[in-house]
Amino acid sequence: MIVFDIPTAKKSSYADYLNTPEGSKFQLIGGEIIEMTSPNLYHQRIIKKILALLDLFLQKSQLGEVFVSPLDVYLSDTEVYQPDLFVLLKENFSKMQETKIEGSPDLVVEVLSPSTAYYDMKHKKSVYEKFGVKEYWIVDPMQKTLEIYFHQDSKFQLQTELTQTQIAKSILLPELEINLNEVF
Repeated sequence: MIVFDIPTAKKSSYADYLNTPEGSKFQLIGGEIIEMTSPNLYHQRIIKKILALLDLFLQKSQLGEVFVSPLDVYLSDTEVYQPDLFVLLKENFSKMQETKIEGSPDLVVEVLSPSTAYYDMKHKKSVYEKFGVKEYWIVDPMQKTLEIYFHQDSKFQLQTELTQTQIAKSILLPELEINLNEVF
């Protein structure tokens, strides 16, 4: 029997990721360091509006804190993301480190863009599911829709698909309501 040693592509690690240039937007996805392109103006406006609404709600309720990209979320040595927005509830503030969040946020919001849509809807979604993100929002600026997934029975379950004329209600934060007309 002949045995061949087939070389495999070396996966990058968190240590490799830390060597990326400061100020550039990189994510470590599946052991691959990927540089993200700058989002467009509409994408940024959506993030700004959701951020303002989440921040106002969290300040009033004092349940947690919302963060905006770029801030690293370290899930494993090969999975380090910079979600558009994410929420940490007070009981998980211990995950805050000086330069990153270590572990899964409670709620993650990703706004799709051409360069990130595949990762956000497929790979990152499955990793967020695996690491126990409780609620995951996928915002589609082009379709003006929002999908809300909730972590149940070790899997994400699609809770609702909303259009811009509807009101988003969080499962994790039951008092939170966001009129999507204010977002799109």
